[in-house]
Amino acid sequence: MAEGEDMQTFTSIMDALVRISTSMKNMEKELLCPVCQEMYKQPLVLPCTHNVCQACAREVLGQQGYIGHGGDPSSEPTSPASTPSTRSPRLSRRTLPKPDRLDRLLKSGFGTYPGRKRGALHPQVIMFPCPACQGDVELGERGLAGLFRNLTLERVVERYRQSVSVGGAILCQLCKPPPLEATKGCTECRATFCNECFKLFHPWGTQKAQHEPTLPTLSFRPKGLMCPDHKEEVTHYCKTCQRLVCQLCRVRRTHSGHKITPVLSAYQALKDKLTKSLTYILGNQDTVQTQICELEETVRHTEVSGQQAKEEVSQLVRGLGAVLEEKRASLLQAIEECQQERLARLSTQLQEHRSLLDGSGLVGYAQEVLKETDQPCFVQAAKQLHNRIARATEALQTFRPAASSSFRHCQLDVGREMKLLTELNFLRVPEAPVIDTQRTFAYDQIFLCWRLPPHSPPAWHYTVEFRRTDVPAQQGPTRWQRREEVRGTSALLENPDTGSVYVLRVRGCNKAGYGEYSEDVHLHTPPAPVLHFFLDGRWGASRERLAISKDQRAVRSVPGLPLLLAAERLLTGCHLSVDVVLGDVAVTQGRSYWACAVDPASYLVKVGVGLESKLQESFQGAPDVISPRYDPDSGHDSGAEDATVEASPPFAFLTIGMGKILLGSGASANAGLTGRDGPAASCTVPLPPRLGICLDYERGRVSFLDAVSFRGLLECPLDCSGPVCPAFCFIGGGAVQLQEPVGTKPERKVTIGGFAKLD
Repeated sequence: MAEGEDMQTFTSIMDALVRISTSMKNMEKELLCPVCQEMYKQPLVLPCTHNVCQACAREVLGQQGYIGHGGDPSSEPTSPASTPSTRSPRLSRRTLPKPDRLDRLLKSGFGTYPGRKRGALHPQVIMFPCPACQGDVELGERGLAGLFRNLTLERVVERYRQSVSVGGAILCQLCKPPPLEATKGCTECRATFCNECFKLFHPWGTQKAQHEPTLPTLSFRPKGLMCPDHKEEVTHYCKTCQRLVCQLCRVRRTHSGHKITPVLSAYQALKDKLTKSLTYILGNQDTVQTQICELEETVRHTEVSGQQAKEEVSQLVRGLGAVLEEKRASLLQAIEECQQERLARLSTQLQEHRSLLDGSGLVGYAQEVLKETDQPCFVQAAKQLHNRIARATEALQTFRPAASSSFRHCQLDVGREMKLLTELNFLRVPEAPVIDTQRTFAYDQIFLCWRLPPHSPPAWHYTVEFRRTDVPAQQGPTRWQRREEVRGTSALLENPDTGSVYVLRVRGCNKAGYGEYSEDVHLHTPPAPVLHFFLDGRWGASRERLAISKDQRAVRSVPGLPLLLAAERLLTGCHLSVDVVLGDVAVTQGRSYWACAVDPASYLVKVGVGLESKLQESFQGAPDVISPRYDPDSGHDSGAEDATVEASPPFAFLTIGMGKILLGSGASANAGLTGRDGPAASCTVPLPPRLGICLDYERGRVSFLDAVSFRGLLECPLDCSGPVCPAFCFIGGGAVQLQEPVGTKPERKVTIGGFAKLD
């Protein structure tokens, strides 16, 4: 039994070793420099986050013409073991500058760039062609000197080298052949030593004796990551620049106002993210394998489908060639027939003209007939001859070839066909439409608007699909409802459910078939049935200060001269007139919803509802509301206010002014028309494009919402003991526009005094 367990344990260990070996082998391609295709040696991190060997980077910059940054070999690591046999093979491929040339470079300004003079105010920025991303990376003025060394990648390379050479010892780099196994390493000398060589190169009483020995290694790195600008150890990370910085970098002007965190915080955050991502990948290996199989199957299908597509195109082009060949034969036959008919007519005419020449048969016969003296016989013989001679004479006098030699009527106009053949291309389905979220909205109905991306093939018609997403889980997912063959780029979806969330999508169709669906757009519908009404300006202040549109769906308050004169009496008591506009309908039951837009430049506007009787009673005489120094009535009976503190107010208004909404600490904050709240009890929020008002008559509650996102702003009680009307109050200049029903003209815009209505 124990032997079986040992065998099983041994098998598990061997399997683990095989997996580790396979993983390390697969990792080798991640450790190859994209320039030399060898293991990284002293890799530098480019600003594009790719890595490249330091020597390779210098070589690339040297080829680009940056002499000071590409041809300086002095920074190549040196050590007691830096012999031609132990240095990087890349060094043997690069030619070193001659001493006289090096002196000339130093005298002329070593380190200058092509096209730059020494002491230039705006030095040229060094660009490095990254071999990994195939893009030009900006290195700055300092070039490679401003890059960090990737010490982590060096450690990974070293571990990989040790894993692929298991059992191989690190040899001393200073021994005479055969070298002994190294027992110590020296970071300062950048070499590995056996015991004897270490003592030899670190004699007692010298400065080298202070070197601290380390374990033997194939790669020597500094103890910590140093800032390339100040040679100080990095301690912080700049999130704005996405760069490690030292203490001196923090106080530089280039990082003023940047978000800088300690390296420990950045290390922990990035390590957590990387660990989480890696854990997710390792936990979904089955999914990865399934997707790999699917991709391989897709590759096979792509090869087969591509071959079929090639054959189909070849067959179609051969068909076009056959049609063209048939058409060519028929056109040539028509030209041949026309040519033969013309030649026959010209041959006949030619024969007739030849008969008119002296010595021809017709002329000789006519001369012999003229010798006849017997008059009856002459008349009998000359009658037919005279007709022939007359026709020949007429043809001679009015000569014209019997047929034209030109075949211009047989020329082909192939301009249109050549254009069609030039534009001959594959049929493309329409690309996925883009739903215009700025013009798509829900009110009494849903208005959906979209457009095709640029350079997309046209669509003959569209298919619109929509469904509810807030259905209870026990009912299961709802099916997509479909509207087929929608013309144009907009659609109207009628009778949506109130208080629901709909998801909508669109796709186009043409001769090539259906295209991809657009991205799903979620749209909230109003929480209650929409109340349609018009504005009624019979109550409130003078009509001279109110301008109501012809369709009675928009109103603007124009204070004019009275407010200007009242401002003159500011110190003695400024009275501001309250202008009110009511809706022409009253709610007596159920739930109702309506929306409006308030001009952000309005001075003070109150939007809400109130009892019809109380509204008419309060504003029939057009009362004045004085300056904030006056404590107005809250809308209740002041003598019984303590006894009726729990009673619902007759009004519920939301206060808007100067592009802001004033929200009180409680529902009663805006219950009165002119309620007063302290600064600590109130707050302001930005004014949304549209405001929604939802009235629940049975519950006696009014909710104010953002009509775009249907986010709740304020909810307050309301006395619903009688008919309740929508109301809009103005103090100073302002404008309100009612939301038009979707079924009318959703894109119509009417301007009232510079205030644009909703579309």
